[in-house]
Amino acid sequence: MGGAYTSGVMKNEDTMYAALLARDYRFDGKFFVGVKTTGVYCRPICPARPLRKNVEFFKTALAAERAGYRPCQRCRPEAAPGSPAWRGASGLVNRALRLLAGSGFRQMDEDTFAAGFGVSARHLRRQFQAELGRTPKQIADAHRLNFARTLVVETRLPLTTVALTAGFASLRRFNDAFVKRFATAPSRMRRADLPGQDGALRLTLAYRPPYDFAALLGFYARHAIPGVEHVSGESYERVTRGGHVSLRQHPSRHALELTVSKADPAALFEIARRMRAMFDLDADPLLVANAFADVPILCDLHGKRPGLRMPRGYDAFETAVCAILGQLVAVSYARVLAGQLIACAGETVVHPLTGEKVKLFPSPEVLAKADLGPVGTTTARKKAIRHFAVAVAEGRLSLSGAQDPAEFRKALLAIPGIGPWTAEYIALRGIADTDAFPATDLILKRALEMHPGLTVDACKPWRAYAAIHLWEEFAGRLSKAKRGSGTKETV
Repeated sequence: MGGAYTSGVMKNEDTMYAALLARDYRFDGKFFVGVKTTGVYCRPICPARPLRKNVEFFKTALAAERAGYRPCQRCRPEAAPGSPAWRGASGLVNRALRLLAGSGFRQMDEDTFAAGFGVSARHLRRQFQAELGRTPKQIADAHRLNFARTLVVETRLPLTTVALTAGFASLRRFNDAFVKRFATAPSRMRRADLPGQDGALRLTLAYRPPYDFAALLGFYARHAIPGVEHVSGESYERVTRGGHVSLRQHPSRHALELTVSKADPAALFEIARRMRAMFDLDADPLLVANAFADVPILCDLHGKRPGLRMPRGYDAFETAVCAILGQLVAVSYARVLAGQLIACAGETVVHPLTGEKVKLFPSPEVLAKADLGPVGTTTARKKAIRHFAVAVAEGRLSLSGAQDPAEFRKALLAIPGIGPWTAEYIALRGIADTDAFPATDLILKRALEMHPGLTVDACKPWRAYAAIHLWEEFAGRLSKAKRGSGTKETV
């Protein structure tokens, strides 16, 4: 295909072609295959087996499209796990990409978006063009079209609703953009065999194996927010302002099945984005394994549990507040405190499925003014929660994952009552900083004392995954000893 985006072409083509022939799911979303004879590009797991002479390889779907290829209708490249945002991009572009993956760009113009990173729109466009061959707006448009195609293929939503959900002002504009991108009308992609959904919408969220879903469920079960989250041995569920959400392992794919009930379609994009982030579906286990290779203990732990992922929270604000409540107390009591906080300040809503009245976690604006007297924690922690809520409500503290993690830590530490452990823990679970490591955590501290040769800094920027492996390995045997003597246990 003519006009190839040179910096997006893969060089180790023999390895890529071998992965293509093997349909190796570990490489899903890490590169894409342009087929010269058909003009389409595919995921490496596509059932098609083109000849070696007829293919070329690209780092991203955007690079393949810039080279003139259109997405395959069989393997659906837009459904692949996302590439880790930190791979090969500058810090500026990296952070901007993470923000573009959400829905925030829809409410901004390019000048406002760029100003959030302290640069001009022209400078940001130039950086994006140099590294990715696309402007921020073009990438945001690609994201919304990708999600629209998912809704077209996997749900029975009317096309007009799909268009509005994806951010298009009219069905005609949506159809024009869809045909230009996918070379066919959305109505022709609808599945005739799609089962009835009983008022619920089911979406497939792919990941790269190995993936330890059970371990994540176990973590979320221990940290579940009373009345808001429910975790069983098979699924995660929660009530949101956008409806009822549940997530379980897909029965036949390397994917999770997201079910959203009684939701405003306008909330679907954000719900799907949050669930992908919460369950770390875009992580690359091979990158983590390579980072651990020179640290024997971590290498052994990764070999023992190669599918461990980094647990986040559905909402960064509620995760951070629960972290403050959990300072120097056991996880079980931290949940009790969270329940007390919701009882006195939570927003009452009707459960979308049962019709019962339930309470949601309070917003920053509500919590900034709430009376926390009934919450059985110290006065200092109540003040810390209030200071934190006020900072978020007034916009002085951002909880966006697109910001510089180091600056985020500084802003957290400037809040009275928030110390190094809390700042690191919020960075890990709140904004998904892959290099966050709460070194003063009781379990991590004891694990490091047991293994003085363990140099966690050697696996930068993946220390958060080191923390997850150490917690999983040592929590059971270490949490019973010297409980309460040190810093709060997280697991």
